[in-house]
Amino acid sequence: MDIGRLFKWIVIIGLGFFAFKYVVPWVKQQKLGGSSTSITNSVGDDSCAGQAERASEKWGSGLAQFVNPPYDLSAWSSFKSGVESQISTAEARCTCANESCTRVHDAMRELRGLVSDMDSAIRGGSSPGGIVARQERIDVLIDEARDLQRSGK
Repeated sequence: MDIGRLFKWIVIIGLGFFAFKYVVPWVKQQKLGGSSTSITNSVGDDSCAGQAERASEKWGSGLAQFVNPPYDLSAWSSFKSGVESQISTAEARCTCANESCTRVHDAMRELRGLVSDMDSAIRGGSSPGGIVARQERIDVLIDEARDLQRSGK
């Protein structure tokens, strides 16, 4: 095998590795419309941030059915109860005084507020606004908590 062929194979393998390592996760994140760390890290993760990610995922995964009226109030009540239960679990798991726990509590407080505002809107028969921006803020707080948790803070 000559040097030119060897170089081509190294480039091809390098490009394949780059695509597998960076492009595929980016595409998955774009399709899911959320934080990739949220989905990949929380499965089986019983940590403070892991529980917060589960609460956020529960909210995000079921919210689509309640974006436009008319609303099924019994389905909403069941969904809301499940999300609030996940929020309580996350808050109970985060009893430390570390900065990561503080971020989780901030995120869960914001998620609770979002659930409450959505509840008011649904029961009032209106479409709530600003959900996406608020959810992004919650996801950012959870990601920050995850990073802080990894660094022991």
